[in-house]
Amino acid sequence: MSKFGNFRLPSRHVTEGPSRAPHRSYYYAMGLTEEEIHQPFVGVVSCWNEAAPCNIALMRQAQSAKRGVKEAGGTPREFCTITVTDGIAMGHEGMKSSLVSREVIADSVELTVRGHCYDAIIGIAGCDKSLPGLMMSMLRLNVPSVFLYGGSIMPGRFKGKDVTVVDVFEGVGQHSAGKMPDDDLCLLERVACPGAGSCGGQFTANTMACVAEAIGLALPYSSGPPAVILERDDFALKAGHAVMNLLERNLRPRDIVTRKSFENAAMVVAATGGSTNAALHLPAMANEAGIKFDLFDVAEIFKKTPYIASMKPGGKYVAKDMWEAGGMPMLMRALLDAGLLHGDCMTVTGKTIAENLKDIVFDPNQKVIVSVDKALAPTGGVVGLKGNLAPEGAIVKIAGLKHIKHKGPARVFDCEEDCFEFVQARKYQEGDVLVIRWEGPKGGPGMREMLSTTAALYGQGVENIALITDGRFSGGTRGLCVGHVGPEAADAGPIGLLKDGDIITIDAETGELSVDVSDAELAERKRAFQPKPASFRTGVLARYAKNVGPARHGAVTTPGADQEVRCYADI
Repeated sequence: MSKFGNFRLPSRHVTEGPSRAPHRSYYYAMGLTEEEIHQPFVGVVSCWNEAAPCNIALMRQAQSAKRGVKEAGGTPREFCTITVTDGIAMGHEGMKSSLVSREVIADSVELTVRGHCYDAIIGIAGCDKSLPGLMMSMLRLNVPSVFLYGGSIMPGRFKGKDVTVVDVFEGVGQHSAGKMPDDDLCLLERVACPGAGSCGGQFTANTMACVAEAIGLALPYSSGPPAVILERDDFALKAGHAVMNLLERNLRPRDIVTRKSFENAAMVVAATGGSTNAALHLPAMANEAGIKFDLFDVAEIFKKTPYIASMKPGGKYVAKDMWEAGGMPMLMRALLDAGLLHGDCMTVTGKTIAENLKDIVFDPNQKVIVSVDKALAPTGGVVGLKGNLAPEGAIVKIAGLKHIKHKGPARVFDCEEDCFEFVQARKYQEGDVLVIRWEGPKGGPGMREMLSTTAALYGQGVENIALITDGRFSGGTRGLCVGHVGPEAADAGPIGLLKDGDIITIDAETGELSVDVSDAELAERKRAFQPKPASFRTGVLARYAKNVGPARHGAVTTPGADQEVRCYADI
């Protein structure tokens, strides 16, 4: 094993010594040479499938990553795992599978790597939950790892403007309000998604791709090129080289990802007006690293980070524009110059963030990112909330919003479908607060996103209205929409005790989410609280509902590294 031989690599359990002759025979059957069998094994995992355009370019990039591993003296072993595509799952029961898939992805990678004793990982992902799912597995296994985003979709063109799939969701609302004719909606759906890649705005996939760079698990610039740009293949090749360098140095994910790294990641989310889902995924990733970093920790970073990149849906630009403006290194340069970013954090290059950015000079002529002293807003595009309606916190995206304070009566729904029907029929009144509950991690189960409902509201043109849920919102959501309200209804949280007409206050400036009901009245309602019967008693959703924890801690289903007895990387 030459330069890697002193590290007692896990692959030795399947490749070394006379007792492993049967194991080696399988590798000979697949065409490996004796030399390749005794080199380090690198698992190259992608979430390739034909469910949606987000994933169809991943296998191509996996081939380039494998070539990079081979060039650097390793033996790549490709495998795929699942992904559930939110755009397809949205608006029906399929969305209950989305967040659950994050755990299945992490678990399936863990099982594959453990079962075959791989020494390192390259993970390639496109759809929303597959990004944190792969990074969670890297932190859990703690073998040298490099994450690679599959790339965003190019913007579509409709009536002379760039559009994304969110415009189609919002088009449904416009259509229901009589503002978009059938022919226009038909044309829009045909042109919004012109090819391979993940949704183009600063929705969850692009947000978590930015997180991967900021947290140090992805190569600089690698989150930027769209999926159809062949430069992505160059980054895949470099990922193969990089993971072998990490293996040689025995530099592992938990050496790279620290508390400061998570703070950097949260800064990048806030600075770009990113998806509220980051406030769910960062705590889940931190759990795998044995680091305490919950919703309130995320919100604290959001609160002190300026909003400096005008990205859709709250801003003007899509991921392709960010890449052309200098990508994440340009954004991180602006934050580092302002003394906000932790430059001493290690990355998969083997260098710190400050070292990676050494030759980057902020370009004031590009249009997407402004310097901190010219911030679009003084605080981040995402805000944490707390109050008697959310003792365990809640989250709201305010990037691009003028309406960030609201007080009005509750209209309560026990599932998204009922609220969507209510919105489509335009039965709401200006000033209402629509409440969708029993959609949390346990109560849903699966903590569905509400993009169909919020996009319909936005498409109808209503502004003086708000929506709160113990479920989630898509990264594409816009409007005053509060998610992750905890405790959830299934845990008898205050959101489960609300009644129609209760006056709710949302204040994104002060961070308040409260209901004008006395503690005594809430206590009385709690005594009379009747839980809903379980929606699922068999299968993965039932198991998930039984095991999942609160959104505040990332809605995780397993203990993290702080409870670890033995790390896989040390077997």
